[in-house]
Amino acid sequence: MRIFMKGDILIINENHRKAAKLIVDLILRDVRNSAKKYVISIGGESGAGKSEIAASLAEVLTDNGFHCYIFGQDDYFKLPPLTNARQREKDITRVGMQEVNLDLLDQNIGDIINGKTIISKPLVDFNQDTIGTETTDFSKFDVLLVEGTYTTTLQNVDCRIFIDRNKLDTLESRRLRGREKQDEFLEQILSIEHSIISLHKNLANIIVTKNFNAIKKPDDSGR
Repeated sequence: MRIFMKGDILIINENHRKAAKLIVDLILRDVRNSAKKYVISIGGESGAGKSEIAASLAEVLTDNGFHCYIFGQDDYFKLPPLTNARQREKDITRVGMQEVNLDLLDQNIGDIINGKTIISKPLVDFNQDTIGTETTDFSKFDVLLVEGTYTTTLQNVDCRIFIDRNKLDTLESRRLRGREKQDEFLEQILSIEHSIISLHKNLANIIVTKNFNAIKKPDDSGR
């Protein structure tokens, strides 16, 4: 199981494991019946627990006999993380979906589900502030999980999960993870992200609530 960009930190707790188990209960039949690799996106605001729930989902799915690979949206930022942060300080209007090469992420996933086995993708090293590449053989994976703030908008996805937690709900988890300085400037960034990401909730198939319950939205037929 491959997890996230190099140098990243995950703090997984029982809430993440609880949500993952509830989600798998909702989708397990669809995963088993899928004629191709099954793709799950996990979206939501910064600090909502996307990476942790993705890792927990992979663990539960692995226990059910599926081989999982996790794509992190952070690997697809156009600039490495510290450089990107400095550019934001110069011009806060840079914050948004345009910072991420979502088209390439969607293309990589689409190529895999359409049968391409060897894929080269970006790989961010957080500590070194660099973007390299990694090449992986995807023939052995059954489920692709893709986590990140804007991943609910991706096209090549079977199930979209949205974590419904905002910057007030995520304050403690962001502090513990310690990737960014918790200051007024960060609050401005989170407010901009909220104005974008909150609209993506309507695209989701499953909502993870503030209490880490998982609720499946009815499909177009009302079921």
